[in-house]
Amino acid sequence: MKDLDQTADHSAEHSPGQISGQIAGIDVGGTFTDLVFYDATQARVRLAKVPTTLDNQSRGVLDALDAAEVDAAALDLIVHGTTTTTNAVLERRLCRTGLITTMGFRDVLELGRRTRPQAYGMKGQFRPLIPRDLRLEVPERMLASGAVHTALDEDALRQALRALVAQDCESLVIHFLHAYANPAHELRAAEIAREEWPNGNITLGHALLSESREYERGVTAAVNASVQPLLRRYVERLADRLAERGYTRDLLVMTGNGGMVSARIVAEEAAKTVMSGPASGVMAAAYTGRRAGIPDLLTYDMGGTSTDVAMIRGADPAVSHEIEIEYAMPIHVPMVDVRTVGAGGGSLARIDASGLLQVGPDSAGSVPGPICYGKGGTEPTISDANMLLGRMNPARLNTIQGDVTLADIEAAFAKKLGAPLGLSATGAASAVLRIATAKMADAVRMVSISLGEDPRDFALFAFGGAGPLHACDIARELGVPRVLVPARPGITNALGCIVADLRHDYVTTVNRPLAACDMAEVHAQFAHQIEEGRAAIARERVKIADLRVTHSVDMQFIGQTHLLRVALPGPAPTREDLAELFEQAYFRRFQVALPEIRPALVNVNTSVIGRRPEVDLSALIDAAGRKPTLAEARTGSRAVFFDDWHDTPVYWRDHLPASATLAGPAIVEQMDCTLVLSPGDTATQDADGNLIVTVRAL
Repeated sequence: MKDLDQTADHSAEHSPGQISGQIAGIDVGGTFTDLVFYDATQARVRLAKVPTTLDNQSRGVLDALDAAEVDAAALDLIVHGTTTTTNAVLERRLCRTGLITTMGFRDVLELGRRTRPQAYGMKGQFRPLIPRDLRLEVPERMLASGAVHTALDEDALRQALRALVAQDCESLVIHFLHAYANPAHELRAAEIAREEWPNGNITLGHALLSESREYERGVTAAVNASVQPLLRRYVERLADRLAERGYTRDLLVMTGNGGMVSARIVAEEAAKTVMSGPASGVMAAAYTGRRAGIPDLLTYDMGGTSTDVAMIRGADPAVSHEIEIEYAMPIHVPMVDVRTVGAGGGSLARIDASGLLQVGPDSAGSVPGPICYGKGGTEPTISDANMLLGRMNPARLNTIQGDVTLADIEAAFAKKLGAPLGLSATGAASAVLRIATAKMADAVRMVSISLGEDPRDFALFAFGGAGPLHACDIARELGVPRVLVPARPGITNALGCIVADLRHDYVTTVNRPLAACDMAEVHAQFAHQIEEGRAAIARERVKIADLRVTHSVDMQFIGQTHLLRVALPGPAPTREDLAELFEQAYFRRFQVALPEIRPALVNVNTSVIGRRPEVDLSALIDAAGRKPTLAEARTGSRAVFFDDWHDTPVYWRDHLPASATLAGPAIVEQMDCTLVLSPGDTATQDADGNLIVTVRAL
């Protein structure tokens, strides 16, 4: 626990746009549960990092409150990011779910898009979320126009419901063909299901995703239903435990789009909480960048097993409606567009069968972990390479257990990597970091260059426990001129829970050639989405500073498969506006104009965002702990390998003067991470305690 009490100058008054109470942001990760407590009345911050209790995540949440000495009864708001649904999907620990669909379409979830798990491979496995014996058909049929072709057979529906109940299904999906165009059959089926189904775990395909593409809509509904009971039980258990401690306010849960919803209703759209953790970190980055005057960011979150990257333009994170978290599992609900690569601190380095050095995606995990953990690990990892090269503090060896020495790490690198490659242990460790840098730089390219953006136009936002260790090297590889390292990189996801806004996204399918669209109908759809969003935010019972509404459309040229998202200036575009904006967006993305092909309007989209009051990020570092001079913030020096060995000063970040300027080589250590500045890099500190690094070019 760390208590950061600030001076009275910061706590005397608050503008109307600032939070005026106590709020706790809690992020549950795979290894640790992080908490940020913010008390605006005293401008005080408390931080906690405790082990995640995987068998019951609510215990870890309560442990974090205890570690930070936070009285739940005094809190005005708790915002919670959870990995419950993400882990359940990735590990296939799902509830038994049944599906009822249109006659002849039970295999849509299995046929998919005729892709392969390995694009150039002959082998691969795919298991649909719902097995075939639990996918049942009933006579009914809607046409794409919304006209009824075959009426719903209600007797067959009741028989199917009873058959699924008899097979101990806990959750139900009702997914009818073209329900996005006319949901009447799904709505009537839901009425009947509520009479027959033993609980409220019923998902309607159109209610979650009102757009065309039966496969994607069906998979999204299947994901939602499969995790719905798990999430419902978890949030109810957590809410009960918090109530026992006197917490009487609403519990909010982070969603994958970077917003949050009340725990009372979050289970109804459980699929939207997938990728909740990565999204919260990106929202914290957007918030921090906006306050720092650096609104265009490429975020880089490096943990123990993987690295997450995302793009933020104008302090607004890129949101995708087409995230595929694993093969044949597209989840078509709005999510912050985060890409992941298998490179983290625990990533294993090895020599493959062809004699080449490989890093990741396999990880040492937390047990036995890297060699430097002293928990029995014997295989070299990225963390071990950083330790051997002096980038991490050798004094922290064996802080967990064991009696590992630098000599042990050096011997492992020399034997397992250096000897086969003809390198010294130092050379092998340096090669490991170079390969890791290249892999992580490629991930950043996926969210920038592949989307038509130049990384050189952005700053790199580095967070996560291992992010600042590699950030300057990655920025140099990409030509990114600046790196922004927030005050508390290791708890950024928890901070995102505090600063994230309320957000609701809506999609409605039109799917017509633009020339044939009724623009009055399009405008009416936008108006309806705005009305729904305003009502949803009003139900959250959370104080907001203002309300923001954004609009976009999904378009394509007639005959194309994939969609392009086009931002709109308002809810009443003309047909000519849409054509021009789409052509401009298409050219920016692909650098080609296709005036001879006519566009189609597929979806209309609205995001309604309730911006929450401001949080003073300068409170994250205790002003009273800062030293008057840089020399006093220095804790010593050690040899660090860059292209050669350098005697490198080491600083404690909490002690840096407010106006500190550092020149590389330098090491900046703090409670939750280490920042490495290479020779030629310079770093300055802003008013919020962010370190802004100007990166030496290659």
